[in-house]
Amino acid sequence: MTDPQARSDSPARTLLIKVTAGADAPERCSQAFTVAATAAASGIEVSLWLTGESAWYALPGRAGQFELPHAAPLEDLLATVLATGQVTLCSQCAQRRQISAADVIEGIRLAGAAAFVEEATAPRAQALVY
Repeated sequence: MTDPQARSDSPARTLLIKVTAGADAPERCSQAFTVAATAAASGIEVSLWLTGESAWYALPGRAGQFELPHAAPLEDLLATVLATGQVTLCSQCAQRRQISAADVIEGIRLAGAAAFVEEATAPRAQALVY
């Protein structure tokens, strides 16, 4: 019997990655961005959510300040996801940090919990939280 998910006309899976860590937990933060960029570069539909301390990386130049030995530059990883996927800044996280839509990198949207729940519960979605 053929696996119905293996059919070529079935919709692609979406990888939803929510990153809550920033400079406070650099390895976890880097891992989330690395997984998102690797998936995006592999042709997988990616939705990266910046929440908590990772919200700062929605601002121009902030990802370039992130440093972790033996890790790909966060700025490059973010650019890869932006080029092929979707990046969302949590609206509540942004408000708590006084970040507005006018402040963020072009291509990053602000959205809240309702949008996250919709994406996470969509058919063929896989959610990871870092």
